Amino acid sequence: MQRLFHTTRLPEKALAVTLMLLVFSGFSGCVKRSAAGEAPGISIAVFVPGVMSGSPIYEMLAQGVQKAGAEYPQVEVQVVEAGYNQAEWEPKLTALAAAESYDLIVSSNPSLPALAQSVSAKFPKQKFLLLDGEISGNPAIYTMRYNQREQAYIAGHIAALIAQEGKTAAGVSKKIGLIAGQEYPAMNTIMLPAYGEAARSIDPAFQVDFRVVGNWFDAGKGAELALDMIRGGSAVLLCVAGGANEGAVQAASEAGAKVIWFDTNGYDIRPGTVAGSAILRQDKAAYEQTRRFLDGTLPFGTSEIVGIKDGYVDFIEDDQNYIAAVSPEIRAKQGELLRRIRSGELVLGY
Repeated sequence: MQRLFHTTRLPEKALAVTLMLLVFSGFSGCVKRSAAGEAPGISIAVFVPGVMSGSPIYEMLAQGVQKAGAEYPQVEVQVVEAGYNQAEWEPKLTALAAAESYDLIVSSNPSLPALAQSVSAKFPKQKFLLLDGEISGNPAIYTMRYNQREQAYIAGHIAALIAQEGKTAAGVSKKIGLIAGQEYPAMNTIMLPAYGEAARSIDPAFQVDFRVVGNWFDAGKGAELALDMIRGGSAVLLCVAGGANEGAVQAASEAGAKVIWFDTNGYDIRPGTVAGSAILRQDKAAYEQTRRFLDGTLPFGTSEIVGIKDGYVDFIEDDQNYIAAVSPEIRAKQGELLRRIRSGELVLGY
């Protein structure tokens, strides 16, 4: 059987026109592109709430879906970039569902479950696979939520160890920083508290300087905030600000501070400055859950939480840039924390 596999990236400016064409072009039901006489194919849309460029977490999302699709006959994958304007995400997601062109819409963002729930009320036949979010009970939606308390905790632990050692320009410090693109429930109620909790497990005197860029792309504002935090005594910064991270890392490098990267392996971005990477294996999640859908076993209507023991949250210890940037004593202490979590000795639930 012939296999069709195609990926298209739609830039934000072209998205509205493309979606309107899909909605009003007279299609009824799903678009199935297959050779004459063959069984209908399966069409999957990867809805990116932002842009792919400079967003490794969304690149991994698309890569995972594409990898799964390539292993099955007659699967087509299309990547749709919705842009940074969050006010446009729901209308664009609605238009995508209204086109009735996709058997599955895959996305990843804590805000997507609520948006998909709203869209599902209008188009109940549309199926959604959503990562990095949580909602249950809707028979058209499956969600997988990462244990970001674990992820933020291991980031705070390494940040505090580095600050306490005193080998940054700040000297021995009891202050670490966290720069976020925006405030959102998971950040405010899970990640920020866990980051501080881990630091205080090293020394109860640790404080966290928390700053918000206001968007996910302003590198200049990221640099400005980072420099102010470093001047205020923050020896190590955790960056969770998308494209604004670039400015924060540059400022940290120039000021002699350290950075902890989030979601992806960031050691190569600025060797010696990026001293830790607490990652999500988004590509693994997207690949495995898309395969479950294609196999007919994805449990729609449910939500799952996965973490370090499941292999979806981790800290990269074997990168040579990490080994060069951090002392053996700190690496040993960080390794012991990871061992305790992986073994179940330390449980960091929500």
